[in-house]
Amino acid sequence: QVQLVESGGGLVQPGGSLRLSCVASGRIFKINVMGWYRQAPGNERELVAVITSGGSRNYADAVKGRFTISRDNAKNTVYLQMNSLKPEDTAVYYCNAEAVAEFTYRGGRYWGRGTQVTVSS
Repeated sequence: QVQLVESGGGLVQPGGSLRLSCVASGRIFKINVMGWYRQAPGNERELVAVITSGGSRNYADAVKGRFTISRDNAKNTVYLQMNSLKPEDTAVYYCNAEAVAEFTYRGGRYWGRGTQVTVSS
């Protein structure tokens, strides 16, 4: 099994910044893609940003130019630097990983429990 633990959420004023972190642990052979999704009340979960093990990135249009995703493969950690935050960025942010398990070499998609980000004055 693979466990994902997010941190770094909180309350921030519009225009402010936050940095989210997510650490993956467990019986991991390889993590192919790591990413962030978010879900606001009444809305479906949506993609925010993803990054491959090789560093290729993809962003939702709503966050392009404001958010930056990065990862440290040696630490099985993914980050999301969020700048110029807007009230509409308020949501629970979930970490996601597409990983291959150690020993079994079975692939799976794993989720963290989420961290709340609230943008409000």
